Amino acid sequence: MKSQPDRFALPFIRRSLIGAAVLALCAAPALAVNPFVVKDIRIEGIQRTEAGTVFSYLPVRVGETFDEEKSIAAIKALYATGFFKDIRLEEDKGVLVVLVEERPAINTVDFTGTKEFEKDMLVKALKDIGVGEAKIYDKAAVDRAEQELKRQYLSHGLYGVKITTTVTPIERNRVNVMFNVDEGEVARIKGINIVGNKAFSDKELLEVFQLSKSGWFTWYSKADQYSKTKLTGDLEAIKSYYLDRGYLEVNVDSTQVAITPDKKEIYLTINVTEGEKYTVSSVKLEGETFGREEELRRLIVLQPGKTYSGALQEASNKRIAARLGQFGYAFANVNADPQIDREKRTVAFTFVVDPGKRAYVRHVNISGNTTSRDEVIRREFRQFESSWYDADKVKLSRDRVDRLGYFKEVKVDTPESPGTSDQVDINLTVEEKPTGNFMIGGSFSQAEKFTFTASVQQANFAGSGQTVGIDLNTSKYSRTIAFSNTNPYFTDEGVSRAFQLYLRTTRPPLSNIGSYTVRQTGGNMTFGVPFSETDTVYFGAGLERTSLETDATSPTLYRNFVAQNGGPNNPADQSTYGIGTGKSISIPLTVAWGRDSRDSALTPSVGRYQRANLEVDAIGDSKYFRMVYEHQWYRPVTSWMTLALRGELDYGKGIGSHSYPVFKNFYAGGIGSVRGYESSTLGVIDPVYGDAIGGSKRVIGSAELQFPFPGSGKDRSLRWFTFLDGGQVYQEKSKIYLGELRYAAGIGLSWISPVGPLRLSYAKPLNAKPGDRLERFQFQMGTGF
Repeated sequence: MKSQPDRFALPFIRRSLIGAAVLALCAAPALAVNPFVVKDIRIEGIQRTEAGTVFSYLPVRVGETFDEEKSIAAIKALYATGFFKDIRLEEDKGVLVVLVEERPAINTVDFTGTKEFEKDMLVKALKDIGVGEAKIYDKAAVDRAEQELKRQYLSHGLYGVKITTTVTPIERNRVNVMFNVDEGEVARIKGINIVGNKAFSDKELLEVFQLSKSGWFTWYSKADQYSKTKLTGDLEAIKSYYLDRGYLEVNVDSTQVAITPDKKEIYLTINVTEGEKYTVSSVKLEGETFGREEELRRLIVLQPGKTYSGALQEASNKRIAARLGQFGYAFANVNADPQIDREKRTVAFTFVVDPGKRAYVRHVNISGNTTSRDEVIRREFRQFESSWYDADKVKLSRDRVDRLGYFKEVKVDTPESPGTSDQVDINLTVEEKPTGNFMIGGSFSQAEKFTFTASVQQANFAGSGQTVGIDLNTSKYSRTIAFSNTNPYFTDEGVSRAFQLYLRTTRPPLSNIGSYTVRQTGGNMTFGVPFSETDTVYFGAGLERTSLETDATSPTLYRNFVAQNGGPNNPADQSTYGIGTGKSISIPLTVAWGRDSRDSALTPSVGRYQRANLEVDAIGDSKYFRMVYEHQWYRPVTSWMTLALRGELDYGKGIGSHSYPVFKNFYAGGIGSVRGYESSTLGVIDPVYGDAIGGSKRVIGSAELQFPFPGSGKDRSLRWFTFLDGGQVYQEKSKIYLGELRYAAGIGLSWISPVGPLRLSYAKPLNAKPGDRLERFQFQMGTGF
């Protein structure tokens, strides 16, 4: 073949795009073609298209005879590629010359004036319909893209949108495509009218809507912006509302959407036929029950004599199917067949059970874990490959992965394995979230000079599932350097190991508080042994050296400790006044139990968390024991509201003649205990200097109602809540008197932010006493209840 021979071209065949269409559709020859034997084929005019691509579409090869039929086929095939806007065939001394003019390629796709949608999302969406970088420019495709953009804006209530498209040619046969968008003003819903409702008022029905008329908060939630998708969901919500209250034959007949001429206001009209209210007359169970008819019947929550409820019917179906799923019937189908008696306004149901084939798991597939290793996720699975499918084990596996706290979202689906009828695949999809917290800060004041603080904690270090943390604080009043590590799978059987090494120095932060210095150096190690899927028992030991320095201005409690544990420097002062240095070696041994059945570690909505801990030092100098019990309980009240309860009871006491060590005291006040009071200020106050000294006993209780933040949808990482807190601390020789509890109520915001969990609260103390230190607004970065 020759690439660039001398040209003595004779006109042979030339067709435009319209001519090609005529040839394709009518197959009518436009010009007579003198057949000839092709000696060579030459392609001219291509810039981006490979010559081999053109050759592959030609219906003739060198040595074959080229005639009129093949010329029509060649033009049809080359136009069909969409690469060319003009094609010409010529004959040059037996050489077939194919001259083409390529369509331009799209260099860039850009947007101006887009505020409602992210540009990256628009670029991706248009690329999927053929308009994107490196794609062949097609005016029809660009027109379709423009119409699709308008459709998306209309679905968001922007009826005044105007879109103009500019196509700019550039060098090397390329074009830039620019969509110029004038979004206009958002059309707001000004009225929603429901026609045909008699049993329930418009107000009752509109409470289940996502859409609403313009109001105080719709500027944020955008609920007053019309959306066809939201309207469809609202119509289903109305139907479900009626079905759950006995209206079995309810129907939404039609909807009308009216927009004002200026395209700024929208009015919705919804026509409903309610039908009659029905009572359940009887319930039967039919189909294959494997001899468990009575057991499955007890799972039906739709009861005779009660008003029909669509939610209870659906719940009954799911409960029976889930129970069969525990025996491997992954595709169990349960249908409730109604027999309606319109005269008596009753309905009888027959639940027909079709278990299908028993299935076992072929593969467990994990995706989305860009950081976490597969083994970190897979070791939490309790549903194994090549074993019978068990719905409970699949749910437990999902919950265990979610409780790791490494993922923003965890999803599981169980599709049927391709080509089989008795196998399923388990596809677990996770969305990673940042699991490391890095904080660095500094300040300068006349009192403390320069202060530097830093902390690093990685809860999923290098994707291994281990937690590593380092804390450093150079404050004049609280200096700390600590290192910690937790390995949740120290052994393959799931035994965990955690250790911590630390050096802490604490001084009173305020000038009116007595002077003292507490220095603690030590470390501890704990092993956790799982006894069930939700229960773990912990065993640990530690070693801690405490040095307490006091003077004449120190609180009495601290000077008492020095008097009992003083060193040899000035025995008279130490024993009489408690002035000097007290030292203590503690060797605490711990045993603890934890149970966690929550569906999520960071944003739980159902389940419980319990923790009981006993710490005893019978070997060291301190001679004490302390017990801690905490219970958290979560339950959904509605589909959008969660009730969270928390209680904690702590108790410490010295062994024998020893007093409980002051440096082990419990404190209350602030986020995590009783909001509305300054952190760690509740309890007994030193009579001389007025500082809170904590206590050896503590009672804390809290109740929260948690709601999704307006506009956040189902995102549980951002929630607001109302709360009621109560708590108090008591001295070792004092009794726990509930009448001394301090209470506070308020509202707050919880956000799992990219830099860590954030909680804000505003509280009003309900029974503050004179001397209590109040702090209504509080915030916390870190993990909390």
